[in-house]
Amino acid sequence: MTIVMNDSCIEDIAGIKRFLKGSRGIKLNGVDQDEKYQWVAGVLRRFTYLELRKKDKTPVKKYMMRVSGFSDAQMGRLIADQRRYGRIGLRAGTRHSFARTYTKQDIDLLAETDNLHERLSGPATKKLFQRACGVYGDVRFERLKGISVAHLYNLRGSKPYKLRCVIIAKTRPTKVNIGIRRKPRPCGRPGYLRVDTVHQGDRDKAKGVYHINIIDEVTQWEIIGAVEGISEHFLKPLLKILLALFPFEIFGFHSDNGGEYVNDKVACMLNKLLIEQTKSRSRRTNDNALVEGKNGSIIRKQMGYAHIPCRYAVQVNAFYRDHLNEYLNFHRPCGFATTEVDKRGKEKKVYKTWQTPYERLQSLEGWEQYLKEGVTAQALKAIASRRSDNDYARLMREARNKLFALICRK
Repeated sequence: MTIVMNDSCIEDIAGIKRFLKGSRGIKLNGVDQDEKYQWVAGVLRRFTYLELRKKDKTPVKKYMMRVSGFSDAQMGRLIADQRRYGRIGLRAGTRHSFARTYTKQDIDLLAETDNLHERLSGPATKKLFQRACGVYGDVRFERLKGISVAHLYNLRGSKPYKLRCVIIAKTRPTKVNIGIRRKPRPCGRPGYLRVDTVHQGDRDKAKGVYHINIIDEVTQWEIIGAVEGISEHFLKPLLKILLALFPFEIFGFHSDNGGEYVNDKVACMLNKLLIEQTKSRSRRTNDNALVEGKNGSIIRKQMGYAHIPCRYAVQVNAFYRDHLNEYLNFHRPCGFATTEVDKRGKEKKVYKTWQTPYERLQSLEGWEQYLKEGVTAQALKAIASRRSDNDYARLMREARNKLFALICRK
């Protein structure tokens, strides 16, 4: 390899100092990076740079910078490489690279699962991976079942994932002497329900369908129905049907102060069933927060915000009864909060437990004692195990697409 400049005439530090005084702008033009490295290494060896005193190192370093065109920081790194490794140019070849843990197939599985389950939160999606591998024996999720939630969101930000993934007016308070104005106290027992109504909007002065959302506070067991209107003629029969779909005994019925639930007809029905009726307190927004959150994360996510005419309430209710309710309770993980208290006594809700409502019901001590007459643990187990989470989510989405196709066609 030929070096463009011949500096063999410079034999000592004094020669370098004379060169620095008498030369300006001399560089190794036309010389590639490796040749510059070779020349710098030769100068370091020729003048035994590493053994020189500081006052002699300075002119040698300036000499190499003047000729090579390297900056002070670059030259410092090259000298450090010579001292540490005995040669220059080793740094780039020893850079550490991490092994790739999750493959393109894993990213495709993540995108498929998110598309089927409407992109749940990270902990809920990880629980689906664990159930797919542990409960249903799908070996494709072997790596994904141990993924951290933080890295799951990293994969969601990757380009292969993005190519595959499809990504209310307040009720006016009314003073009515029906129901007890307090927060329910379930004491760890299932059967204390929260209920709310979601309206699918008006269009051309025509009312949309009404969704009735009922959820148990302890297990988050959720039953949803649809009705044409919220008068007693429509609402009372549907409430009887929805309450009968819960597998455990009902002890409490909590709602906001809307007139569709706080009225004589509903109160009489609940009294006959020996169910205590409570209602939210003023300026206590958390009294019915559980069902309010489910309105957005379940109903609005499944049905959207577009107007659905009330004449389709029967078809929507059939979709809920035949597909969505079973999916929510047996195949969709929910987060269960744990209260932690710090040193200052401040309480904080953390979500470390993710289970389906059916798994949560099973985790209760002596859970079979809460079941209704005629409902057995074997029957619930058969419902939970007849399809995997992804298979049932796919079936539910197909049924929903047919429902929307019917509504749009007419």
